[in-house]
Amino acid sequence: MATDPDAEIDHEGPVTPYRQLAEILKARIARGDWQPGRPIASETRLVQEYGIARTTVRRALDLLVDEQVVWKVQGRGTYVGQPPSES
Repeated sequence: MATDPDAEIDHEGPVTPYRQLAEILKARIARGDWQPGRPIASETRLVQEYGIARTTVRRALDLLVDEQVVWKVQGRGTYVGQPPSES
């Protein structure tokens, strides 16, 4: 599903808001808004920017973690790409 990185969340549409947000965030990463290894916007910022609940943002981010698009560091943020390997 190709998504416009500047799209807004459609609360009345057939796709759940968290899946819409996940697709928007993937499109923003693909566009280069956030570089590999760098943090994306905070949960608080995404809540404000998209006018959705924090739980919706967390579900979207968890989906992206499961898809290995981003990774999280507790208390520090969510980062683009894979976590650095521990050697």
